[in-house]
Amino acid sequence: MIEFFATLFHHAFMQNAFYAGLLASVACGITGTYVVVKRISYISGGIAHAVLGGMGIAYYLGINPLIGAIAFALLSAVLLGLVSIKAKQHEDTIIGALWAVGMAIGVLFISITPGYKVDLTSFLFGNILLVSRTDLVILFILDLLILGLAIVYYRQFQSICFDEDYARLRGIPVEFLYILLLCLIALTVVVLIQVVGLILVIALLTLPASIAGLGTKKLGSMMALAFFYSIFFTVSGLVLSYLKNLPAGATIIIIAGMGYLLALGLKSAVTFRIKKRSLKLPLDNN
Repeated sequence: MIEFFATLFHHAFMQNAFYAGLLASVACGITGTYVVVKRISYISGGIAHAVLGGMGIAYYLGINPLIGAIAFALLSAVLLGLVSIKAKQHEDTIIGALWAVGMAIGVLFISITPGYKVDLTSFLFGNILLVSRTDLVILFILDLLILGLAIVYYRQFQSICFDEDYARLRGIPVEFLYILLLCLIALTVVVLIQVVGLILVIALLTLPASIAGLGTKKLGSMMALAFFYSIFFTVSGLVLSYLKNLPAGATIIIIAGMGYLLALGLKSAVTFRIKKRSLKLPLDNN
């Protein structure tokens, strides 16, 4: 542990990784809560995997892959939002097609890029230790945008997440807000890619919020708890991966998964004890 903190204080790459984890936790806490409450993780998965197409094209053109990821993520979010609203019966097909085609485009452009070939696993599984200062600036801007939209549209997002029909009766523009929410998810996916990669991004997006949902049903409280859980999983995974020479992204997800199973077990145990006690009360009174 002392060795990790010594590296953290003296090496820029470890500091960048630490800051990237904190920035990812902000986006994860906010947007992950919406994904869990709205139950749209499958749409989030489609957006996440389609992003590889934008990263591959950006890499081929010689620009920052994050720029391509943002463009493709937003395009995918709008497309899936329109399909969900206008042609819901074809939603699963479009998500699957976008998922596969996006990844295929990414692999194709990465393979035909002249010169040094980037390791595809760094996109698929992430490498938080390779985050640069430029990447941190982009992540910070994305966090500000996500936080700003979440604050401005907090009540509207809350309405469409819990009861779309009631929100529609109140005159809230449900379709517009739904697509905007998907765009928020798209930006969060881009942030989390730097930490755990495309393949594992949905786990980090949903697990902290799911654990938070076991303790509270209030949207604001869920966001706060999900934020702190995400920080804990990210930092713990970073420390363990450094000490044991393990892949950081996979380690973070394993810790998050174990945390969810533990929280679920504790919740079940508490619920069982409460039910057992309530069944014994009538007998005690007699």
